Amino acid sequence: MTTTDSPDPGRRSAAAGHDVADLELAAGGLRRIEWAEREMPVLRSIRERFADERPLAGLRIGACLHVTTETANLMRTLQAGGAEVALAASNPLSTQDDVAAALVAEFGIPVHARRGEDRDTYYRHLSSVADTHPTLTMDDGCDLVSLLHQERPAQVAEVVAGTEETTTGVIRLRAMAADGALGYPVIAVNEAQTKHLFDNRYGTGQSTLDGILRATNLLIAGRNVVIAGYGWVGRGIAARMAGHGGHVAIVEIDPIRALEALMDGYQVMTAAAAAPWGDLFITATGNINVFRREHFEAMKDGAIMANSGHFDAELDLVALREMAEGDVREVRDNVQQFDLGGKRVNLVAEGRLVNLGAAEGHPAAVMDMSFANQALAAEYVVKHGSGLEKQVYGVPEAIDAEVARLKLAAFGITLEPMTPEQAAYVASWKHGT
Repeated sequence: MTTTDSPDPGRRSAAAGHDVADLELAAGGLRRIEWAEREMPVLRSIRERFADERPLAGLRIGACLHVTTETANLMRTLQAGGAEVALAASNPLSTQDDVAAALVAEFGIPVHARRGEDRDTYYRHLSSVADTHPTLTMDDGCDLVSLLHQERPAQVAEVVAGTEETTTGVIRLRAMAADGALGYPVIAVNEAQTKHLFDNRYGTGQSTLDGILRATNLLIAGRNVVIAGYGWVGRGIAARMAGHGGHVAIVEIDPIRALEALMDGYQVMTAAAAAPWGDLFITATGNINVFRREHFEAMKDGAIMANSGHFDAELDLVALREMAEGDVREVRDNVQQFDLGGKRVNLVAEGRLVNLGAAEGHPAAVMDMSFANQALAAEYVVKHGSGLEKQVYGVPEAIDAEVARLKLAAFGITLEPMTPEQAAYVASWKHGT
């Protein structure tokens, strides 16, 4: 059994500046962090190497990530590598308060996060992380990067580089780079194959289903499930919903993805056509107002809506609240019911990330790869950051391949080697029919 490293008492003072719900929750959080660690052998192996080599010594990392058990193990890995770390939540509903407490009390990591925090508190927490003057940002949604660029431009020059965890953040960062506004290079961890092929598809697919079931206890079999977006997240959700017997329809703006969804066996509809057909609606686009007033008006009585995109803007919640005229009630934990003139529409997790708002987020085994990429990307920018331009970069192929190799090794799987003859054949252009 893997055990958590004994915390260094000397590190505890580093967490003097923190804002968490209740430090008395730390013992329970520590147990859950240890449980997640068992499913994260790749990150654990990196942490062991980092502890020996200390490649991040002198680095100040400002992190804006979901405060979960998996993130806790990433923070421990960065700390083992010699970095000073400060953490804020990247979503008001994604913080696990016991984990936040354990990071502060057991590992001396300053955490500024409380589940259910309001908007002002959320940005105050981001500012607290910015106050540490990070030399590397680690973002999930680009909020910390945006705050530094818009409110603290003088600090941008202090940052060597950043990393970005999710699709929405990468979209924002590329827009910044296109405008010439990005002040330092950022590694798009989301674009690593060992991230988006696995985390986005298998992790979000399972955890979205988990969040919806915990909140609603809905029987998926026989229900009409509408999924907006057929990127890697949408693919994963569609597969899980179909696997539970749901009748799945995809709403897409991209012709290639729409064609792929059709050939994967799903219906493809416009949002207008899907609105009166669906029983359950799930957004996964990274865009805004995917389902709007005209769609809410057409939905069935009892329709359920959930969001798996990063921000709660994928559903037009302003219009939904206006239509309900204040007639909103909590019908279950994490389920709000809006009365639209006699017709009821239900919203899960306030329209925020349903897998974290109503469940625990991705399984640790898949976050093992995503956060291994984060840790190795941090090491990479220490070595190469000064030579990078102010743009968005993909994860180097060597890092991606190393994460896959370590994951396969953890499963006890050995790859088939090429024979010398085969190696010569694929390296030659002279062989023909």
